[in-house]
Amino acid sequence: MTSTANSALPIFLGCPVWACGQWTGEVYPARTPRKEWLRWYSRTFNTVEGNSTFYALPGPDAIQRWVEQTPDNFRFALKVPRTISHELELEHAQVATREFLQRIAPLRDALRLGPTFLQLGPRFGPDRLSVLTRFLENLPRDFAWAVELRHHNWFDSGENEKRVNDLLQRLEIDKVLFDSRPLFQAPPDDEIEKVSQARKPRTPVRQTVTGKQPMLRLVGRNRVELTDRFLNQWVPIIAGWIQQGLNPYVFTHAPDDRFAVAFARRLAERLKTEMPETDCSIPWPPSPVRQLSLLHESGDEK
Repeated sequence: MTSTANSALPIFLGCPVWACGQWTGEVYPARTPRKEWLRWYSRTFNTVEGNSTFYALPGPDAIQRWVEQTPDNFRFALKVPRTISHELELEHAQVATREFLQRIAPLRDALRLGPTFLQLGPRFGPDRLSVLTRFLENLPRDFAWAVELRHHNWFDSGENEKRVNDLLQRLEIDKVLFDSRPLFQAPPDDEIEKVSQARKPRTPVRQTVTGKQPMLRLVGRNRVELTDRFLNQWVPIIAGWIQQGLNPYVFTHAPDDRFAVAFARRLAERLKTEMPETDCSIPWPPSPVRQLSLLHESGDEK
């Protein structure tokens, strides 16, 4: 199966996972074995968030399978392990960081690696800017990087925000833009949304670009139509990034992963409206072929 149908997308667009058993008919053909899900996902989208690396390092064999099952235009955006970001909080993390980078280097070498993103915890505030500076300055430059900040004091529209933005711009590291407003626009409709609202942060929304690959993470609702007014705000901004020669990464989250694909398709449809000369289509898997009966195939009618 050739996996290049999404090569015309003007942005890197994807979901937080590639494995969801409820995407049959949207991403995978019926009865697709789990081992083939990444191959079909990478035919549908051209990037994926690698949240699993936050919890555990993949084995070398898994990394090799990821390379083999994805096309040249596909990119993994892997999250830095929580050991580094949340437990060590970037201090004395050289060994863990080196192990992580050595493990994912085959993806870089195969040109499958997008921005690797460091998600800092809500306790990591501007008082630790020197720690962040030292950590980022020591990162190898042959990897692309992005940083997501969650402590609210990073968003003071003042000196704290200016300092971290200046740091990221100097190092050409992208700032992860996180928008959970669609999730919190109304009380939850179901238990899954209730849990999601309890877990997801409500950091202030920014549109700041500090590098060449702005990363936007959108957290929507299970009723994806409720995201429309927020998409209407973001799509012209995304189109502007493209026109400036930037390479945006956009990830659509939903409280229930089953709706993340519909959210992505909705965004792509609006981007097509904003940029009518651009192919923003997201392919669908082939429909099951209806089996002809042996009777009909034999031409024996009764």
